[in-house]
Amino acid sequence: MGALASLIAGLASGEAATALRQAKLAAISYGLAALAALCGIGFLVGALYIWASARYGALEAALGFGAGFLVIAGGIVLAFRFGAGSRARRRKKQRRADMAALGASAALATLPVIPALLRTRAGAGLLAGPAIALLAYAIYRENVPRDSRPRSDEE
Repeated sequence: MGALASLIAGLASGEAATALRQAKLAAISYGLAALAALCGIGFLVGALYIWASARYGALEAALGFGAGFLVIAGGIVLAFRFGAGSRARRRKKQRRADMAALGASAALATLPVIPALLRTRAGAGLLAGPAIALLAYAIYRENVPRDSRPRSDEE
């Protein structure tokens, strides 16, 4: 319990507030810079359109720009779709790592309580239930044929 208290105290300290304030300032600064960059890009596209309409005509320039932006949009969508599988695998791997870390920290947090629970009959029952369930699941996984198991990304 002492580790949890120190973690909560660390979160409530002034360091967390300072880090939050710096992150907020950085987000505002980058947001304003992005807005200015978008305005600059807009004016550059407008200037390019004016040049193209003077050289090729207004209708041809509008058709060219429309087709160009549709090609760019299609490329972005295709790139997003192709990357979706790798992002899903990465999220699944991260979720597994997070769950393992959570299980390890929960196990470490309960270690000091286990001797006290084993001294009582009810406490031993509380510990035996999850242990039996874990053993039963391990036996089940051992005896289920590989063909009927749900497929994962690694297999």
